[in-house]
Amino acid sequence: MDIQIVPLEQFQSFLFCLSRVGALITAIPVFNGQQTPIQVKVGLAVLVSLLLFPLMGPYTPTAPLNLFEFTIIAANEVILGMMLGLVAQLIFTAVSFGGTIIGYQMGFAAANIFDPQTSQQLSLMSQFQNVLAILIFLALDVHHIFFKVILDSYIMLPPGYMNFSGGVVELLMALGSKMFLLGIKFSAPILAILLISSLVLGIMARVFPQLNVFLLSFPLNIGISFFVIGLTLHLVVRILRREFDIMGENFIQIFQLL
Repeated sequence: MDIQIVPLEQFQSFLFCLSRVGALITAIPVFNGQQTPIQVKVGLAVLVSLLLFPLMGPYTPTAPLNLFEFTIIAANEVILGMMLGLVAQLIFTAVSFGGTIIGYQMGFAAANIFDPQTSQQLSLMSQFQNVLAILIFLALDVHHIFFKVILDSYIMLPPGYMNFSGGVVELLMALGSKMFLLGIKFSAPILAILLISSLVLGIMARVFPQLNVFLLSFPLNIGISFFVIGLTLHLVVRILRREFDIMGENFIQIFQLL
């Protein structure tokens, strides 16, 4: 019985496809945490690669490559996938940063919990904001953008044509600096209200010296903060929707710079 062997060129192209798709899937904010089993990540990467490989075949190298050339191109594919995942992860880092600021101002400085996604101790409000951002991420079907980006990336940037001197490093640095500004935007309404609350409590402490302002400030700040968070949830959704839309434009810009 004759055994049909997959041609080396076709198997090589599939490995290139698997490298980029696997790196991108493991970098998606929903899948990059340790709470997602590695078997699920590998299975999903292989399944998506098998589905998309027939479409990506014309854009992958067809000539057989030696081991050194294959390793260099595969490493570039992994770097590109992780780079795109970093752009998305910066948004969630900004959300966590804003939640940390809110938690400290509310009086939750010592209220830390274990985050299975980052394997670190995070502020209670930071974890709350992060989970909220992930739910909005899934509700808006933003994860579908990543699968569309995989197809667009092969059309605009085939394997083996990457050039890291085109300004992509400057773009990533600019996006990283924008993360702090975005975190302030998430926490600005609560910080403003808490500032007014502290001012009022300071005036009351001067008017009523017998009033224990320190004990009164804890439940008051917590209650006011949760009330303002509830009132500004629609603003958070609007900001995240805008950032997720810009994220797709950043992906295209990365492809152009590379």
